[in-house]
Amino acid sequence: MAYIEGFVAAVPAANKQVYQQHAEEIAPLFKEFGATRIVENWGEDVPDGKVTDFKGSVNANEDEVVVFSWLEYPSKEVRDSANEKLRNDPRMNDIKLPFDGQRMIFGGFAPLLEEKSTGKTGFADGFLVPVPNENKEAYRDMAAKAAAVFTEYGAIRVVEAWGDDLPDGKVTDYKKAVKAVEGENIVYSWIEWPSKQARDEAWPKMMEDERMKPDHANMPFDGQRMIYGGFATILDV
Repeated sequence: MAYIEGFVAAVPAANKQVYQQHAEEIAPLFKEFGATRIVENWGEDVPDGKVTDFKGSVNANEDEVVVFSWLEYPSKEVRDSANEKLRNDPRMNDIKLPFDGQRMIFGGFAPLLEEKSTGKTGFADGFLVPVPNENKEAYRDMAAKAAAVFTEYGAIRVVEAWGDDLPDGKVTDYKKAVKAVEGENIVYSWIEWPSKQARDEAWPKMMEDERMKPDHANMPFDGQRMIYGGFATILDV
C-alpha cells in the first residue's frame, strides 16, 4: 500500500443491492489499471454528530445510507494514470451510478502509518479528521500508539492517511465535511475488524484501557470536528 483513493457517498437504502452490483462490476476496471485492493463498506453504525458527521459530509437524506470506501494503489503515479485511463475508457460511458455522484466526496491520501495483524475484514470503523499541518508528526505519534492498542484488542489492520490531493467540490468535499480551517489538512483513517461483533466487544474494553485515555491538553486535532462511524464490508477485492 503506497497511495489511497478515499470515497464517501450517500446511497439510497433501497439501492443497496444495486450499489453492490455496481461496485462488483467496476472493480475489475480499477484492478486492470493498477489498483491492488478495492473495499466498499455500507453504513451500519453511523451516529449523528453535534458539529460534524458522515451524513452531513455528503448531505445524506433520511432514506440514504453512507458508504465509506477506498482504493489502494502501489503509488500516486499509478493512481493518477488509472484515473486518466478511466476518464477515457468507453466502458465508463455505460456505467450508471446508483447514487448522486455530485454529493460524493473523494480524494487522494498518502499513508502515514499502517498497523497489521491477521484475518479477513468484515467490518470497518472509518474516520475523517482535521489536523493542523504543523501537527502532522504529533498526530502520527498519537495514532501509532492507538493503532498498537487496536490490534491488541482484535483489529486486523489500522491505516492513517494524510490528505495529498483533495479537490474542492461545488456541493461537498473533505474540507467542508470537517469544517477545515486554513492551515488544516484532512486525515482519512480506518480500522479493519473481522466482524461487527469483534468490534463491538473491543471498543468498551479499549475505552477502559489507560493507554487510550485522551490527553485533552495536548490533542493534535479538534476532536469535536472528527467524523467517525461503523461500516459493514460488502466488497473486498
